[in-house]
Amino acid sequence: MKKIFLLGLIAVSTFAMAQKMKVTSGSFAALKGIVLFDVKFDYTDLKVDKFKTEEEFLKDKMKKREEKGTDDDFKKSWFADRENRYEPKFIESFNKREESIQVGKNNGAPYVINVKTTWIYPGFNVGVMRRDSKIHTTVSVADKDGKVLVSADYTDVPGSGAMGYDYDSGYRISECYAKLAKELAADIKKGKK
Repeated sequence: MKKIFLLGLIAVSTFAMAQKMKVTSGSFAALKGIVLFDVKFDYTDLKVDKFKTEEEFLKDKMKKREEKGTDDDFKKSWFADRENRYEPKFIESFNKREESIQVGKNNGAPYVINVKTTWIYPGFNVGVMRRDSKIHTTVSVADKDGKVLVSADYTDVPGSGAMGYDYDSGYRISECYAKLAKELAADIKKGKK
């Protein structure tokens, strides 16, 4: 029984330490009193897994799917998942975590949260073996004039489905954005320095 408890404790502490946040400029304390944010997402110059560019990743994945005739479907869903999965998941997760602070797209709010994704590890799930997805992002909050109030790097933000039923990479990656939103909402509420 002690061994099981110890293994569980190690697993939880490893998971808790896996994600990191580092404020690179400004402070979350500067956001005190702001209750509505516009949110924008940026995927330019994105790196995926071990590939130098997103184009290299897509070329590799499409080549593997070419024989099955699913190569174009993969590419379409890879890009569509951003607007259809990642972004709505981020907004939903943020808004349900902290009802007194809300985000939305194109809502005319005077402050903008910019979520720049710099790296994605899609993870995998082949039934007998799986790996969580992960993302690295730079999140900055600015006023409408572009003055940045805070900028922070969130690295190794994990994403996985409940009970291991996450065979689709888009679903796993969307869970990374849900986790990112949860952490960001908490950081804004706490006013971390």
